[in-house]
Amino acid sequence: MKRDYKLFFSLVIVAIVWGTTYLGIRVAVETIQPWYVTSIRQGIAASLILLYLLSKKQFQWIGWANFVLQMIPALMMIVIANGFTTIAEQTLPSGLTSILSALSPLVVYLSSSAIGIQKFTIKGLIGVLVGFIGVVFIFKDGLGDILDPNYKTGILFLSIAILSWSLGTVYTKFHSSKVTNISLNLFYQFAIAAVVQLILARTFHPNIDMNLWSFRSLMAVIYLAVFGSVLAFFCYYYAIKRVSAIEVSVLNYINTVIAVFLGWLLLDEVITIDFIIATALIILGVFITNYKKK
Repeated sequence: MKRDYKLFFSLVIVAIVWGTTYLGIRVAVETIQPWYVTSIRQGIAASLILLYLLSKKQFQWIGWANFVLQMIPALMMIVIANGFTTIAEQTLPSGLTSILSALSPLVVYLSSSAIGIQKFTIKGLIGVLVGFIGVVFIFKDGLGDILDPNYKTGILFLSIAILSWSLGTVYTKFHSSKVTNISLNLFYQFAIAAVVQLILARTFHPNIDMNLWSFRSLMAVIYLAVFGSVLAFFCYYYAIKRVSAIEVSVLNYINTVIAVFLGWLLLDEVITIDFIIATALIILGVFITNYKKK
């Protein structure tokens, strides 16, 4: 069987880049209000893709039917999931965010099985659960944070974000066969999201002083736009056309490992033996979920 190196590369990019976005978002919201972070991020992403489409003479109106098709993942995955995660990261510790976000593959697996786009198997369920246990093992000392009343609002926002992202992933997989031009569809998704999020930003933060926005936060937003949106979403759509929704979503576990590693590399956080054990569990979970007999 011929190996699909583009698919492998896309999965690696999704795992690594989205693993870094937790840090990027935390830096961005240090001085920039969350809805401005997301609207500027998606606005830059839409502009970059538009320039690419114009240079290739591929920009065109996609028709109302396809526009509605793109509006649904734009609202579910970018406006709600990305926007609410950004809001949640203002108050939630990174460990708690990672634990809750690791529920996404389980929701995707059960949802995909329920609507018939993926066959339910005990092996798949075990793989997802093993990976989730690995994530919990990393942050087991912070499990008590879930009961902290100070985090109640952040947990609510993040829970909605996880559910919306998971269902958006299943929806995207269900309609993946209709995707003919990933770049064109992404432009409309980012453009829709940017407009909606800008309206939300102006609604919730009508009076802002951009002079208070730090260079560090602005650079984080640009990173999120170029890598977290344009590059990672393109690779995500390329991958989801070729593998199951759950096989893409289990990369959330790898994201957690990368996020912790970056905390060690850039924020002087300590890597313990628990992290090494958890990493082994996560890799095992991903392997069980994706392993197929030749």
